[in-house]
Amino acid sequence: MMRGQYNDTVYHQELRQKLVNSLREKGITDEYVLEAINTVPRHYFMSDDQLENAYVDKAFPIDAGQTISQPFTVACQTQLLEIDPHDKVLEVGTGSAYQACVLARMGCEVFSVERQKRLVEKNRKFDYLKHFPKLHLFYGDGYYGLPEHAPFDKILITAAAPEVPYELVAQLKMPGMMVLPLGASSTQIMLRLSKLNNGEIIEQEFGRFSFVPMLRGSKD
Repeated sequence: MMRGQYNDTVYHQELRQKLVNSLREKGITDEYVLEAINTVPRHYFMSDDQLENAYVDKAFPIDAGQTISQPFTVACQTQLLEIDPHDKVLEVGTGSAYQACVLARMGCEVFSVERQKRLVEKNRKFDYLKHFPKLHLFYGDGYYGLPEHAPFDKILITAAAPEVPYELVAQLKMPGMMVLPLGASSTQIMLRLSKLNNGEIIEQEFGRFSFVPMLRGSKD
């Protein structure tokens, strides 16, 4: 599967603006999130046979049995993180790298770990990512995070965790925030964990979503 051509036309820009308008109607209110989605060309992350769907608000398959997330899901998770431009963010599950680029476009330093070696190698050859010098890609088991780069201001998990991964909670700063889809069924609860200055954890739930499962180990 080849990625779409790196040609961002007026037509693509108009489609992105329509997408952003629809996300605003669905309840996304963070204008910095909307601006990032309006700036990052989603069609760059899609295979040639999926280009016509690039700005449809749905998830689509990519390599290694993974998906590029629905734009609303990307916007919702990012909004829940309450991103500050100076945040140091751990992303678990790089996938296509679209979500990582949205975060990087907002000014974060992003450390993104992916268990599928094929996807990591593909992203390391992806020229568009060179626009984001503060985006760092890693191959490994996301359940363990990146302790050598911890602590992180924010952590984003882009796959369904059957339980809260406390190895990652330990890598959060105080205060810090983690957003993850939680649950082992076909749909999951979107959960936000806020780690306070005293170490206390507060949990908030934000509706149901559908993600691929978060698996342990790494895969060649």
